[in-house]
Amino acid sequence: MNIQEQIQLLSRGTLEILPAGALEAKLKEAAKEGRPLRVKAGFDPTAPDLHLGHTVLLEKLRQFQHCGHQVVFLIGDFTGTIGDPTGKNETRPPLTHDEVLLNAETYKEQVFKILDPNLTEVRFNSEWLGQLTAADLIRIAGKATVARMLERDDFEKRYKSGQSISIHEFLYPLVQGYDSVALDADVELGGNDQKFNLLMGRQLQDAYGKNRQAIMTMPLLEGLDGVNKMSKSLNNYVGVAEPGKEQFGKLMSASDDLMYKYYELLTDVDMDEVRAMHPMEAKKQLAATIVDRFHGDGAGQQAQAGFEAQFAKKEIPEDVPEATLAAEGGSLWIIKALSQAGLTASNGEGIRMIKQNALSIDGEKVADKDYKLKPGGPYLIKLGKRRFVNLTVI
Repeated sequence: MNIQEQIQLLSRGTLEILPAGALEAKLKEAAKEGRPLRVKAGFDPTAPDLHLGHTVLLEKLRQFQHCGHQVVFLIGDFTGTIGDPTGKNETRPPLTHDEVLLNAETYKEQVFKILDPNLTEVRFNSEWLGQLTAADLIRIAGKATVARMLERDDFEKRYKSGQSISIHEFLYPLVQGYDSVALDADVELGGNDQKFNLLMGRQLQDAYGKNRQAIMTMPLLEGLDGVNKMSKSLNNYVGVAEPGKEQFGKLMSASDDLMYKYYELLTDVDMDEVRAMHPMEAKKQLAATIVDRFHGDGAGQQAQAGFEAQFAKKEIPEDVPEATLAAEGGSLWIIKALSQAGLTASNGEGIRMIKQNALSIDGEKVADKDYKLKPGGPYLIKLGKRRFVNLTVI
């Protein structure tokens, strides 16, 4: 891939690439020197199981590998025992070193379902941070100021509200930044909540006379509720190690808007192709793709067949009537479709039924009264408990 093709792929879904033009400059520099970039992402193994929210960074790392670059998968076995502020005005509880190592082993088993092990360097930051003396740590602390630390959003809020900030919390971004010094990182990836720490890596590299890394921030992935960050504690997650059947069923419950975001952040599929598909078919393809990734080729198709069989057995009567309606201007308004197919007596009834959350299309709840059907089908339309039609739009 040439440099512009790499930039197009690698910038997909990113929130920021800092500083402006840094990624292109790094790619040109590496090409001139005939070497791959060293691309780092750090993971504190605070829980043994990964979910799709964690894989946003892994997918971006995989794309770097596709471009021929060297990925450094950094396990924060040292930083994980400190505890990082979460952005929720509280400190993440530290783990024991044994807990971190146990979680790290589980992590490694899961990440290589996405990353190429031959292009992945697995490192533990205890290799260098565990060797630091008190004097070393004080010298690192001398590279930053309290004013700079208070620029971090959650520190600033807690300071202004009178909440305590422990000294060890200031040390966390410093030692995470020092990881970039130790690893000679060219690029570091992180969630947008890690932007301050990623910039600290650039600051410390400069202080130690090294070339400063480019940084790339990725959005935090919303969970299946479409509102909160994906989290096991909120039960809105899709786990990497879950059975394919569970993964498929959970992904089918996601909203259309969320489905498009999952495509952008978790796959390489062309977004124009995705948007040209009927949302239900696109969602099935996404779910099958994710299941294949974690359970092997063919697992997604098997999970889809099981899902559709279960749905059909549970919901669909044997004698569903069929109807064919003409699109108007390239699509058919769902309210008009319901009326013309004989499911409602009027447009007003259709609108009321949608407001009551009584409409589903191919098993997907539809709450938008302005929803439009594209030509195709047949679409299985269910209104209320007993009104069905297999509708083809031409």
